[in-house]
Amino acid sequence: MTSIIPNTTVTERSNAGSTRFKRSIGLVSNFALGFTYLSPGAGVLSIFAVGLAIAGPPSIWWFFIVAAGQLLVALVFGEIVSQYPITGGIYPWARRLWDRKFAWLAAWIYMWSLAVTTTAVVQFAVPFLGQLFRIDHAGSLRTLLIAQGLCLFAFALNSMGTKTLAMVAKIGFICELVGVLALGLYLLAFERHHPFSVLFDSMGVAKEGSYLAAFLLAALVGLWQFYGFEACGDVAEEVEEPERKIPVAMIMTIVVGLIGAVVSYAGFILAAPNLQQIVNGEVTDPIPAIVEASTGRLGIELFLIVAATIFLSAALSQQAALSRLLYSFARDNMVPGSRWLSRLHEEVAGGGAVPRNAMIVACSVPMVINSWLYFKPDSVVQVTSFAVIGIYVCFQMVVLAALRQRFKGWSPAGPWTLGWAGGIVNVLALVYGIIAMVLLAWPGNASLNFVDRWIVLIGLAVVTGSGVLYMVIAQPYGHSSGAEGDAIEVAERLRKERFARS
Repeated sequence: MTSIIPNTTVTERSNAGSTRFKRSIGLVSNFALGFTYLSPGAGVLSIFAVGLAIAGPPSIWWFFIVAAGQLLVALVFGEIVSQYPITGGIYPWARRLWDRKFAWLAAWIYMWSLAVTTTAVVQFAVPFLGQLFRIDHAGSLRTLLIAQGLCLFAFALNSMGTKTLAMVAKIGFICELVGVLALGLYLLAFERHHPFSVLFDSMGVAKEGSYLAAFLLAALVGLWQFYGFEACGDVAEEVEEPERKIPVAMIMTIVVGLIGAVVSYAGFILAAPNLQQIVNGEVTDPIPAIVEASTGRLGIELFLIVAATIFLSAALSQQAALSRLLYSFARDNMVPGSRWLSRLHEEVAGGGAVPRNAMIVACSVPMVINSWLYFKPDSVVQVTSFAVIGIYVCFQMVVLAALRQRFKGWSPAGPWTLGWAGGIVNVLALVYGIIAMVLLAWPGNASLNFVDRWIVLIGLAVVTGSGVLYMVIAQPYGHSSGAEGDAIEVAERLRKERFARS
């Protein structure tokens, strides 16, 4: 079996002397990549109106609940990536912790979820881009053209190389801090129309029913926000000292993301002059109106520029994550077109390489889904929910695989570990993930028809079922002879090597 030795990657060994990744991403850039994928700015701008309409101002507390749970998952991932600093994230982790069949299914679900996530982000970006460029986006054709344009622009930047990706991620990170966190602090300090106690006021959303039910439905506010940290590991072979820096970057992504999301969400709530109307669902796009009322016309123009940059960097990071997953999947000959998808191309500048063919697919699939939404414009929230539950399923497949290996005797051997607490954190992460998936799958309004109530589970069943069917019939995993299920063996080898060096 192929061993994983720190600072010696699969790509470097198998492509010695040929085009390969270049380690040009440091800790700050890696953190910025995960942060712009998680993107508290894009998350708050996307889900603010939906969260208030479902559960009112107390929906903000879901940020704290989900951040705590996802931090447990990030700690588990940190131990895994420290032992296996391999490009692709979810797929190679699942493969080395379980086997190639298990990993194939995880990657299949994760690919579709990432594609749908990118679609949701560009769809939520449309109103802000429309206002910025003075385009009336009310027409569905204009919505489609703006969404497709954002996908293509992100692809063009991604194709230029890792340095461009890192640079745009840093710009997006700065915009998040200045344009979202600083704006939220300004609104809280100078433009509050409501007391902080309103964050505990449901403002009548439950009407005659139970508020608990409404609050549980608002879990999407937090669950939509706190993933993307895994993207730090998707580019592992392009990161300097990945076994040490990536776990730290993932933790930083969640902690700083929580601060940014809470401050901006609270700022918009407390500064809203028409808060009750927003809670009643009478205001479709409330945030630009709140910003303009608080900062004037110049303020809203600057805000729209910042928002556009935030959404672009989020789409860029998501396309990068999906393309690296596709590349990693194809490198093991696990998907149709593997030879084409696993081809690396020279960067426009920088001397490294990018998986441009995989990038083409990572751009094209969201564009196809955008075209479908042209005919179903009211399905964006359902599409978003599917994206979230699909990613959570894949997260928990890795968490489960790690726990299974622990029961078999695995003790993570990367330079970054939790020690004796690793097993406890692993169990808690699995429990949290199961609860999160139940909340995401729980049906909504009882007045809706069967398909609309259960659309999230139906979508997950279709993707999973088609993947299982293809896997059974075509047996794509049979084309790969790479290492699998070797967590204990590799851990023992790494410890022996460290002992020999000491």
